[in-house]
Amino acid sequence: MPEFHSKFPKKIQKILSHLSTKPGVYRMLDKGGEILYVGKAKNLSNRVKSYFVKTHTSPKTQLMVSYIADIATTVCETETEALLLENNLIKKHRPRFNVLFRDDKSYPYIFLSKEDYPKLVYHRGAKKHKGDYFGPFPSSTAVRQSLSLMQKTFRIRQCDDSYFSNRSRPCLQYQIKRCSAPCVDYISKEAYAEDIKHIRQFYQGKSEKVIQTLQNRMETASEKLQFEEAARYRDQIKNLRHVIQKQTISGSSSELDAVAVEYASGTYCVVVVFIRQGMVVGNKSFYPKAPKGTEIEEVLTTFIRQYYLSEAEVPKRVLIQSKPDDLAVIADAISQAQQKRVEFKVPARGQGKDWLKFAQKNALHSLRSKLNSKTNMYERLFALQTALELEKLPKRLECFDISHTQGKQTVASCVVFDEAGPRKADYRIFNISGITAGDDYAAMKQAIERRYKRLLEEQLTLPDLVIIDGGKGQLTQAEEVFMELGIDSGILLGVSKGSDRKVGMELLWMVGEHKPLVLEESSKALHIIQHIRDEAHRFAITKHRQQRKKSATKSLLEEIPGIGAKRRQSLLRHFGGWQEIEKASVKDIAKAPGISLAIAEKIYDYLHG
Repeated sequence: MPEFHSKFPKKIQKILSHLSTKPGVYRMLDKGGEILYVGKAKNLSNRVKSYFVKTHTSPKTQLMVSYIADIATTVCETETEALLLENNLIKKHRPRFNVLFRDDKSYPYIFLSKEDYPKLVYHRGAKKHKGDYFGPFPSSTAVRQSLSLMQKTFRIRQCDDSYFSNRSRPCLQYQIKRCSAPCVDYISKEAYAEDIKHIRQFYQGKSEKVIQTLQNRMETASEKLQFEEAARYRDQIKNLRHVIQKQTISGSSSELDAVAVEYASGTYCVVVVFIRQGMVVGNKSFYPKAPKGTEIEEVLTTFIRQYYLSEAEVPKRVLIQSKPDDLAVIADAISQAQQKRVEFKVPARGQGKDWLKFAQKNALHSLRSKLNSKTNMYERLFALQTALELEKLPKRLECFDISHTQGKQTVASCVVFDEAGPRKADYRIFNISGITAGDDYAAMKQAIERRYKRLLEEQLTLPDLVIIDGGKGQLTQAEEVFMELGIDSGILLGVSKGSDRKVGMELLWMVGEHKPLVLEESSKALHIIQHIRDEAHRFAITKHRQQRKKSATKSLLEEIPGIGAKRRQSLLRHFGGWQEIEKASVKDIAKAPGISLAIAEKIYDYLHG
């Protein structure tokens, strides 16, 4: 018996000495027979024994091994067969040390019927009727938003066939300009068919072709002095451009998913972005229950296994952040289960990279929303009270940060959190002046003095805790201001990064303490501090960029280098106004005639600082 087995019970030692070397699934059990963890292995003997070495780098593995009282194994013919069995067992038993996801099996579609006057409606379930099914969409809300846009733009009916065939006069949808009333022949079959053609092209990813057709019609109507008709085409173009910009990426026939994982403050978030007919039709967020110390790569791998082995609708290609070691086996198992080939790819450049960035951005947004939940906030505030040994629950927190570019346009942010999360109406920004350029200490002192002098003058409630983004130097500036104003400096807390500046290794500085407090990375108290610190930094950066833009911008288009009268005219004609140009992405701007990607980047950078 190998020496490193000796510290474990004889029952475990015996099991380890008789394990098969074939592929299979193993189940770790506790004293009561409850399944702690389910895993699959290419070689059962090697994989299971790896848990019982002397040391583990993963805290999660260390904790799990300390509970193991028994091991059960199932030998399989192939690794793919083992993966499928592992997925079924995880779904059935939901072990505490596995990363767990909820299953969501049914997604809604948009259905375009096949008849003389087709209807465009919401659909979920079996595809029994003749016509086109566009989707799937991530939620009912996404479908209804899309249908609302189509009603405003092309006025296609959404009523039941029985209702449609028995009308003698137009309904309310016609009165509010959401339907062209084909039921009473207010529109010809040919004109209605043209609108249906545009809708079909739009959902097939040919939005630019639709817009070009509408632009030509708008110009023709304008030349014939049919201004009301031209205005209708203009509004259609504006509506379509708005949805394309919201979807970020369009113009190809790709059908794929982009999967991103983000982690912050003890919470994981997985987002799947759905791209259908070349357009982003929405996204769905998952918040897995993962044991402490779980790596992001493990969360991603587990999600891919569980989600795509059970999904009813799986695209041909899935974009992911990194490749798991056993990706080939996972892909093969999913392809077998779905009866079609599924490719997993880590994009290095191009449109795929853009889609993955879009998924990552949505994962961060969803994660922030999750962290702002009221229940979550109370738990973290209570943990903060305990960690800092505060006399009462800190129900109101304020945090300060400084932002500038080489000392210019210096601003200080003050963000406010309470039991409900961020109170954005109470956020404040301070334009710093009269200090030496780049002097962060002086900037911090000025911001704090202005903030709390005013609160005292107006007899407003002071916060329970004031967090300063910085070390002892910034904390000292705040302490001096509080002493001058007669405020208890015991509510001050400085936050600086550790020596390697790694997130989770922050140093917490209290007034009067010579050594910093270091909390565990899993501490909920640390999570709330990180959250408010990051929000103060985001707010400061945002306002600083606005200051730069305000001071630099004299004219939105005329002062951009390399943008002459011809290009300005092309941009205005394409977008209809500078406000729409300002809202557009780089790729949207590059779609305007005569505007290259390099020029589009220059315009975007200028307008956005």
